[in-house]
Order: sequence, then structure tokens, then C-alpha cells
Amino acid sequence: MITLIYHNPECGTSRNTLAMMRQSGEEPHVIEYLKTPPTREKLVELIAAMHITPRDLLRRKGTPYDALGLDDSKTDAELIDAMLAHPILINRPIVVTEMGTRLCRPSELVLGLLPNPITTFTKEDGETVSLNAPTL
Repeated sequence: MITLIYHNPECGTSRNTLAMMRQSGEEPHVIEYLKTPPTREKLVELIAAMHITPRDLLRRKGTPYDALGLDDSKTDAELIDAMLAHPILINRPIVVTEMGTRLCRPSELVLGLLPNPITTFTKEDGETVSLNAPTL
């Protein structure tokens, strides 16, 4: 299985997650989901694999969330429609490995998806964290 990251290079959490993966010996296939958004089928598959709801995957900050009235009652299908029409609404990064699929916020959550996770990492902001791989 190919390891994947649905990545936004403008996002610090996404960059930190990718760096942790690489420092752990993984070279994932990077999908810049704003340039290459997932299909409806793939988005539904990712949501199911993460055991979350479409609402759990919505990003509010820096998106048209409020303008689209997404706080109002919406069906899962309507929320997925909004994410497909405006991929910036999809929270990131999403990581897919043989060990599972997860929205990696905070970035340290990626360690539970890696076979040989690092134990110490310095984030872009200079914060050094000692990490234990969280369980799924």
C-alpha cells in the first residue's frame, strides 16, 4: 500500500506532519488536495476510514464556512457537496498508511500511523516535543 498525505503546503500543521513522516523514514505520495481535490467517492471513503462524520472534517478558519451557512442544519451529503465545491473546507492533513487513516491535527497524531515513528521532533515554530506514538 502506498502511504499518502492530503497536504496543503501553506498549512504549518500539514508541513509538520509531512516532516515527521519523512524523518520517520516514510516518503509518502503527496496530494495537494487544493490543486487535486478528492472525488466524491474518495472523500466519502476517507471519512468512513477515519470513523468521523463529514462535519468533523470541515475546516472553518480561512474558508467560506460562515458564508455558506454551514452551521445551519445540513445533511452529510450537503456538507460533502460543499467540500467538493470548496476544497479549502476539507481539514488537513489527512494521512493514509497501512496502519490506518487519520486527520492529523495535531501533527503528532501521524505517529500512530507509522511503523517506525520518530521520538523527538522540532516543529516549525521551534517547539520541541518528545513523542510517543499514539494508538489508533
